[in-house]
Amino acid sequence: MNERTWHAMDYNKIKQNVETYAVTYLGKQHVENMQPWLQLKAVRTALDETEEACAILQTGGSVPLPSLNGIETVGSLLGTGYVYGEQELTHLHQFLHSCMQLKKYMAAKTAVAPHISRFAASIDELPALKAELERCLHNGRITDQASKELGKIRKKLAIAEERLKQKINGLLLKHHSLLQEHLVGMRGERYVLPVKKEFRKLIQGAVLDESSSGQTVYIEPAEIAHLQYELQDCRAEELREEAKVLSWLTGLVEEAERELRINIETVGEYDFLFARAKYARSIGGRNVELNDQGVLDIHGATHPLLGSGTVPLNIAIGTPYKTLVITGPNTGGKTVALKTVGLLTLMVQSGLLAPVQSGSRFSVFTKVAADIGDGQSIEQSLSTFSAHIQNLIDILKVADPSTLVLIDEMASGTDPGEGVGLSIAILEELHRRGATVVATTHFNEIKHFAATTPGFENARMEFDPDTLKPLYRLHIGDAGHSYAFAIARNLGMSPDIIRRSEELTRSRGVMDHPLEVKPALTSEPGDTPSLPTRKEKTMQAAASVKRFEIGDSVYVSSLKRTGIVFQERDARGQVGVLIQKQRCWINHKRLSLHIAREELYPDDYDFDIILETKENRKKRKLMSRKHVEGLMIEKKPDEH
Repeated sequence: MNERTWHAMDYNKIKQNVETYAVTYLGKQHVENMQPWLQLKAVRTALDETEEACAILQTGGSVPLPSLNGIETVGSLLGTGYVYGEQELTHLHQFLHSCMQLKKYMAAKTAVAPHISRFAASIDELPALKAELERCLHNGRITDQASKELGKIRKKLAIAEERLKQKINGLLLKHHSLLQEHLVGMRGERYVLPVKKEFRKLIQGAVLDESSSGQTVYIEPAEIAHLQYELQDCRAEELREEAKVLSWLTGLVEEAERELRINIETVGEYDFLFARAKYARSIGGRNVELNDQGVLDIHGATHPLLGSGTVPLNIAIGTPYKTLVITGPNTGGKTVALKTVGLLTLMVQSGLLAPVQSGSRFSVFTKVAADIGDGQSIEQSLSTFSAHIQNLIDILKVADPSTLVLIDEMASGTDPGEGVGLSIAILEELHRRGATVVATTHFNEIKHFAATTPGFENARMEFDPDTLKPLYRLHIGDAGHSYAFAIARNLGMSPDIIRRSEELTRSRGVMDHPLEVKPALTSEPGDTPSLPTRKEKTMQAAASVKRFEIGDSVYVSSLKRTGIVFQERDARGQVGVLIQKQRCWINHKRLSLHIAREELYPDDYDFDIILETKENRKKRKLMSRKHVEGLMIEKKPDEH
């Protein structure tokens, strides 16, 4: 698995959507680190766990997951010697209380989720630590009962504060006419009186501050100075004793470090699990059957990023064919079908329930490799074709029977003839290595290759030729058409140009040849697609391919030459072609009709003399070739 494939499949967008359902920092980290599992057993376990979490959510109510608010700090400081303050310990107490609630909740869900409910058994409620935190803390403040000494100090502090309060109230009454306001101020944690500037000498004490206007001075009266020092001493004693309490509580927390870390991790796992379940419910995800044989049999699949309004996809691959070639017009849904297969595979292997119908089957792959998009790079000086080739080279380096390969628009970005040959060779090599391949193309040569080669199958995206609109339904069993002429005609292209285009296409033998319709995947939920056997497929494909007749002038694309057919196609698909007095045997897929024999020879011509036999050689040498050569020159094919 690699980041480039994830990006091409929009896998990271799925992760972002799942993350919105996580409520804890640790759950979000698990989603961020999520990636496909590569072992069938691990994938099976993850999917079943997500399904159980969905079953719990289905029962109603919310799962009491601890928020882990402030626990990230607590966990990061464990074992560092740091002394926790009241706030951290309060967060920890709330966490332990929430852990207790989660454990009880999951224990009550054993019947609904027997597997994941057992996770909560690893949660330690730490009752002793929880009890001490409750005794020593209340509303984020250390209680008087935290220690005997602290209780004594706080009583002494209360007495000192009361004495100071009484003395200050007496001074307010005594000096009310000298004060700017009838209240007590604070400066540097010491009580002061707001005295009018002109009366400052009438009150004995220290001036600690004055107003910005200079009309008020803040004086600490001499009568309360010793009481304030006494109060400060009591507060210092209180802080020292509180520090002892906090240090003691921190020691208790350190002793429970292992249990706390297990509790935190368990809560994070539960959050990750329920985030997957919530996302699955949002997209209508279902559990699926698994195998590791490269077999995909998917019913009613929708792309999770496109919503439920899309046309469901039915697709099967893996037996009896391992390579599926999808054809059809532009914007017909080929690339979406390709991405849907790849993305759902990544999701399933990540433990995410897929938006498919029940009974769908997925294979667990160790590698998912994709060549989707033009991949142009200005920085690396890569053209579209170069980027495609580099991707395919990388794919060929890793392809094996446990690899899912997705290739969009084969043979694009270069000379069609060479691109087709290269694409077929790549498909052959991927098939030899046992990879599961889904590829899209517009080229008839690749369609014909898939139709006649064991282990390959064609499929098409359905298209309404009347409305010229795609139907976005995948039909497995025959190749599709690009409908270029129909679309151009509908958009207003000149009929003369359309007619001439059709003539030129026919003359080069590259018109779409409608294949005999094979059984297609049903769109009805739960139905099993009826697929042709290898023998049936070969017979159907053979019946659909044009046979070259003795006397036909054919163009050999690999040699860029023309020749005359002297022997029709044999059982291996080889056709005998006479090229410049040389007899050659060439696969019929490498040939295209140049000039039909009816146009080359007189009506009464004896075609038997073309057969390369001893009896016919003398006749062929005596035959006048001026008529034939004249036509050959006149109808010389376009340069390729």
